[in-house]
Amino acid sequence: MRTVIFDLDGTLADTSGDLLEAANHCFRHMGHGDVLVHGQDAGIALRGGRMMLSHGLNRVGEYDEQTVLSYYPMLLEAYSKAIDTHTQFYPGALQAVEHLKTAGYGVGICTNKPEALADQLLSQMGVRDQFASLVGADTLPVRKPDPEPLREAARRAGGHPDLCVLIGDSDTDRNTARAAGVPSVLVTFGPSGDDMAALEPEALLHHFDDLPDLVADLIGAAA
Repeated sequence: MRTVIFDLDGTLADTSGDLLEAANHCFRHMGHGDVLVHGQDAGIALRGGRMMLSHGLNRVGEYDEQTVLSYYPMLLEAYSKAIDTHTQFYPGALQAVEHLKTAGYGVGICTNKPEALADQLLSQMGVRDQFASLVGADTLPVRKPDPEPLREAARRAGGHPDLCVLIGDSDTDRNTARAAGVPSVLVTFGPSGDDMAALEPEALLHHFDDLPDLVADLIGAAA
């Protein structure tokens, strides 16, 4: 089976608002108030919890690696308690997923979000069952850009790892697909959309309505 594997944050859904709230919870605990700004810092949020803590501490002139490490569990706890308050799927994302499944493709997720949090988010938003596989940052001993999580997501979705395409939003996704020897499609509607063309993916995605045709062009029809 041919499979379409999606990144989650910044690709299928804009999760930045809830991530920023979790980071600011930590900064308030440190006595700094809300350091990160909704909208302005969305791109930082989509790079993960440690990146948000590092960026915010640099902003207030108090960066320390140990502080990042010590506050990371607090960030994860705060995020898990309010994981879907602001999060929204990008327009057409879920419709594209269903279109691909109807066409016969296997569909899964490969994310650098911890697996339990990714599962929680998808479950609370009522869409976990739409994805045949979910591989997170801690599912395997390695994470993206190592190619093995992508390959495993394809296998768990019922496909062959050489016959998949990765839909993502970052250099991490581009490098993962390249290491796996498969094509990547990078979305242009996220916070870093203007930078995606420079990464030279096999295709750029401007709207999810265009995804089924791109997939067919890159890895062939499902059957």
